[in-house]
This record gives sequence, C-alpha cells and structure tokens, in this order.
Amino acid sequence: MEVAVDENELKAVGAQPLTDGRQGLRIHGWEIEARKRSILNSSTLQQWEQKLGTSHFPEMIFGESALILKHLNSGTSIHFNAFDALAGWKQEGLPPVEVPAAAKWKFRSKPFQEVILDYDYTFTTPYCGSEPIKINAEDETEAITKVTGSLQWHDCEDRIDMVALAVKEPILFYDEIILYEDELADNGISLLTVKVRVMPSCWFLLLRFWLRVDGVLMRLRDTRICWREATFEALAAKGYPSDASSYSDPSIIGQRLPIVMHKTQKLVIPDDL
Repeated sequence: MEVAVDENELKAVGAQPLTDGRQGLRIHGWEIEARKRSILNSSTLQQWEQKLGTSHFPEMIFGESALILKHLNSGTSIHFNAFDALAGWKQEGLPPVEVPAAAKWKFRSKPFQEVILDYDYTFTTPYCGSEPIKINAEDETEAITKVTGSLQWHDCEDRIDMVALAVKEPILFYDEIILYEDELADNGISLLTVKVRVMPSCWFLLLRFWLRVDGVLMRLRDTRICWREATFEALAAKGYPSDASSYSDPSIIGQRLPIVMHKTQKLVIPDDL
C-alpha cells in the first residue's frame, strides 16, 4: 500500500513531512517516523549474541528498522524495534512448540544431523514497544537498545473506537515495517511487523506477531494487547479448514482464534510540561 500526499494537502490539515530524508510527518503535536533498513550484518549480529546471551536468531532481522512516535511537547517517545522484541522473547522463554517427528527433518541442515529444539524457535515475543534513551546523537544503535519503564501505562476499560477508524478519511501517511521474519525451515512462518496509518483526526498503530507452525498451531499477538492461539486440531473441531494453505493471512485467522489474554491500557501524556 503506497500513499502519495501532496504537501499542500498536509499543510491544509496541520501536518508537515519530516525533513533530512526521513520518512514520516508531524501532526497534532506528534512526530511519526518510519525507518526501513537492510538486514542485520554479521558484526552487529555478534554484538546482539553477546548482549542477549544466545546464538539463536530469526533468519531475517531488520535490526536498524524502527517505528518511532514522539509527543513533542512532553518528550514522550515510543519506539518499536527488533532488538527489544528479541530481548522480550529471550526473557519470556516459552517452551518449544512440539512438531511431528517428520517435521523435524525440515530443521536439519545435514541429512543425519540430530535436531534438538530446546528453545522457543518460533521467536514468540510479549513485546509491545519501548521507550528509548538517546545516549548521544552519534550512537543511534545504542540509543535503541536501552529501555526504561517510565512510560505511564494505566489499566483501563476504554476500547479503541473501531467505528471511528472505519470512517473514510484521507490517509496522510502509511507504512509497514518488518522487524524480523523466519520461515521455520519451510515449516511455517514467524513474523513481527509494525504498521502505522495517519489520518487528519488520528493515527493508528498495529504491532503484530504472527506465527503459523504448519499442521500444529497458529498464534497471534497484537498490541492493543491481544494474544490469540489455537491448534490446527481445535480449529478442525470447529469446522474450520485444517490445511496450512488456508491460513496465509493473519487478519483472517484473527477472527477465528480464541482470545487467550486481553489487556487494555492507555498511555498518559504529562500535561504540565
């Protein structure tokens, strides 16, 4: 999905594009920036191995890609990046998803190699964003790997107004950023993405972890925060298809998975600055 908006159109609704080659815009006191970079290089990956204490990583990590939202008056900033997401995966430490014996062959790089899946090879993460601390202007990598808990998230009963989001408004900016991806040795998909859509009256963000282990289970974790999960067997018992080819779109399967956990919070922006 590509969105081309004339600069005069942005100005008419009080928005302006970011400068210095950055992708995004400023609107209603928010600065929204999308960074799409190449796959992590080997030297940086070695640094991540040391920091996270593991040599297990997804096949494709876009380590310098990020989505950054900053409230200009308060300085409140929310950052979405692969390193912090994998730190969450490592900390949660879910047990590995059991796969049929035949499927384990797909994880072998050599014909007679023994496969020991003793870690969560799906890279499922509880990550729902982080607050960066910028050490200095020259060290962007270090800036995105340090997080604090000072963001004021409060439990609430409020819900996202999906009806309001469905109202036809011009899209001023849209982007989808892949943070990491793994095809599980052609045995499914593990994918973490973040999308942002900016309209004249609001912006909407979706951080989504999507997992499909063919013939075994599917898992969906969205920030809002919503976590859904079901086995192929359970879906078949409800009359849904049991073949993996029927579940290539997480938006469709999201309507069929039972909700395992649902937690609603709101971010309180300080107004006394």
